[in-house]
Amino acid sequence: MAKDKVILACTVCLSRNYTTTARKNSTKRLELMKYCAKCGKKTLHKETR
Repeated sequence: MAKDKVILACTVCLSRNYTTTARKNSTKRLELMKYCAKCGKKTLHKETR
């Protein structure tokens, strides 16, 4: 089960707030609801490449 570092970016303001690990063999991009300090609320964050 190999893992890879990924960066999560806010879909509203496009700021790159979080880094996390995800599986290497996954075809879908990771999407999580996270708090964005720039927006000041919970927004959808997507994996960037």
